[in-house]
Amino acid sequence: MRLRALAPVLAGALSLAGCASTTANVAGPASLPVAPAASPALAPTAPPRLVVAIAVDQFSADLFAQYRQHFSGGLARLMRGAVFPSAFQSHAATETCPGHSTILTGAHPSRTGIIANNWFDLGLTRAEKRVYCAEDETDPGSTSRDPVVSAGHLRVPTLGEYLKRANPRSRNVAISAKDRAVMMMGGQAIDEAYWYKGGAFVTLKGRPLAPAAVAENAEMGARIASGAPAFAAPDWCAARGETVSAGKAGLVGAGRFALAPGDADAFRSSPRMDAATLDLAAKLIDQMQLGQGSAPDILSISLSATDYIGHATGNEGMEMCVQMAELDRALGAFFAKLDAEGQDYVVMLTADHGGLDLPERLDEQALPRAVRVDPALTPGELGKAIGTQLGLTLDGPLVYGDAPFGDLYVTRELPAGPRAKAIAALVARLRAHPQVAAVFTADELAKSPAPTGNPQDWTLHERARASFAPARSGDVVVLLDRAVVPIVTAAPGYVATHGSAWDYDRRVPLLFWRKGLPGFEQPAPVETVDIAPSLAALLRLKVPEGSFDGRCLDLDGAAGNTCDARD
Repeated sequence: MRLRALAPVLAGALSLAGCASTTANVAGPASLPVAPAASPALAPTAPPRLVVAIAVDQFSADLFAQYRQHFSGGLARLMRGAVFPSAFQSHAATETCPGHSTILTGAHPSRTGIIANNWFDLGLTRAEKRVYCAEDETDPGSTSRDPVVSAGHLRVPTLGEYLKRANPRSRNVAISAKDRAVMMMGGQAIDEAYWYKGGAFVTLKGRPLAPAAVAENAEMGARIASGAPAFAAPDWCAARGETVSAGKAGLVGAGRFALAPGDADAFRSSPRMDAATLDLAAKLIDQMQLGQGSAPDILSISLSATDYIGHATGNEGMEMCVQMAELDRALGAFFAKLDAEGQDYVVMLTADHGGLDLPERLDEQALPRAVRVDPALTPGELGKAIGTQLGLTLDGPLVYGDAPFGDLYVTRELPAGPRAKAIAALVARLRAHPQVAAVFTADELAKSPAPTGNPQDWTLHERARASFAPARSGDVVVLLDRAVVPIVTAAPGYVATHGSAWDYDRRVPLLFWRKGLPGFEQPAPVETVDIAPSLAALLRLKVPEGSFDGRCLDLDGAAGNTCDARD
């Protein structure tokens, strides 16, 4: 509808240009020839045979806006579809696991149960009380840092699981460098699951590697063993070459990912990781004949290099500029393969969260308020201070927590009265600190309704509520002030991060593309929980009422409405 409406306007403009030319040169033609308006392509009416759901880890809306003018490959392709530049991971706990849990479930972390990358279960019988979001902690061989990987903590189905319930012949496949991304996008009923560990792709305990994974591991192993030169930087990256000193990490900002032979970790933290992930995805498409069966299939791909690079070097240096160029290139090659195979597919691309640059560079670039967190806000130091204040002596920690923000837990070794006093002292100490924006108790959050309405207008309380699950969340939830980086000291591989309740971490791009669907751009805010209902409608997939926190987005930029699809 939009293209048809614009055609007369464009034709008139061209005619006026012709008249102006005639006035200047009477010997010229009376008007310039105007090509007839092309008939718009008919939008597809049948459901796609393959859904390709892509999450680019730490790909903020800010990065998308900063680099979109330079994209000419796969991201440029997606920009011709339905573009939502302001999609929100609406919750406060903007980490990898919660973010990925919203994308294909259509539910906020308060319902998925994935409140953070890690939480603490003080009632666990094992000595370690820390629980990883994608582990089976009941397995004796599992620890939070070396988990037996499982999606058991995910409380709601993913889109792939809904597909398989509707038709068991649908295949649900997920791939990433990160196990938690695989589990949160694939869910519990997953046909093939692969993530990177120690230089190779691995899978769920007790499962054999598919031939596609064996082949990819051989190729990837050879690349790691031989090493590789640095990537060439596009001309438009030249202005990003300034370095900055970041504590124990030394100088960052000008790297281009030269790979020393045998350095599997450096491979992981480079654009090569995304290329290998997409290459394995292509091999699995061929091996499993995804998109060619009698029922639609879903392939979830989480690309992790942007996140690893953002943590190691920040998001405003040469490293991120090169990564954006290589990501665009790798996606373009992947889509070209799908096109060559004649696949009928739809692509969705978004991110699990955004990110903030390292404060040392932000200080040089007009954000002097950016600082590293005060060590006094770390869980260990908070516990010591409160223990001294209240005269408590304990064998173990008084305060448990994964970082100087988010969920904090007060030990259960204390009787009810002293424990309540410890929680009150913790809240008071946090609220008095100048780097803390807000503090909420579990009781305060539990009594609050789930937030609704425009996510960019949610209060900090509402953002925290969207991340709150009573059985897993802390006794206290702390949100740091804007631009306070929750890393006490920069270290190699870890100079910048995410996880705040602010929009640089919450706001991400959301792109959909399908051949024949007229594109458009809608700048109004949407949410990542809108993805699952939108794809479900495109697939004509019936799900129980109330399954999604989000709404269906009409992905047809013309008169059609993909939310009105019917069998």
